[in-house]
Amino acid sequence: MILIRKCIVYLLTPYFICLACIQFLYLNLLNLISPSWSKKVLLKMGEKTNMSTNPRFRYEDWGPTFMSLNFIKGVIGFMWTNLGEEAFVGNKAPDSPLVTLDGKTISIYKYLKDSRPLVLNFGSYFLVVYISEAHSTDGWVFANNFDINKHQNLEERFAAAQILVKEDPLCPIVVDNMADTTATQYGALPERLYVLQAGRVIYKGKRGPSGYRPMEVRSFLEKMK
Repeated sequence: MILIRKCIVYLLTPYFICLACIQFLYLNLLNLISPSWSKKVLLKMGEKTNMSTNPRFRYEDWGPTFMSLNFIKGVIGFMWTNLGEEAFVGNKAPDSPLVTLDGKTISIYKYLKDSRPLVLNFGSYFLVVYISEAHSTDGWVFANNFDINKHQNLEERFAAAQILVKEDPLCPIVVDNMADTTATQYGALPERLYVLQAGRVIYKGKRGPSGYRPMEVRSFLEKMK
């Protein structure tokens, strides 16, 4: 069963990359014909990810990035990393390596507590796993965003994670290693939500940003009570 699911991941990867390329070409063509039309389409797309209503960003900060080559590079990078996905609902959860903010190497199972559900928040009991920066300043960048380059070492990843710490998330924050092992095994790029219990995957959210739905996780946990 796991082998079949892995095969599906491999088959869907070129499909999603092709969709991204078609979207890129369509938006650029539409923008040449009528910038107002392309803006209308992008704002509609943004409603699915709350970008259209996010007070931090204006349309000019994120909309035009979907018509840039960095968008395609970003999608290909995400999909390539996620090819190693091993986390599937009903199966054993990968005990992927993590690094605490004080540099100690641990793993996901360290945070499992008896039969308590563990929510993995990739980018009840929560664990925030800070992975590779989805919108780095030297990659697919959004304007008016935090100035974070693609991490070259753990020290840079620790420094970027401190931005999350300042937000006081009320849950542990750890980072992925520089091989992006956890992000790969959980197919977590650019962002994703999971729920683990007793070492098994019991909930697997769709890949973000459109599939990143915290309220869906909340409803799932409430049904478990």
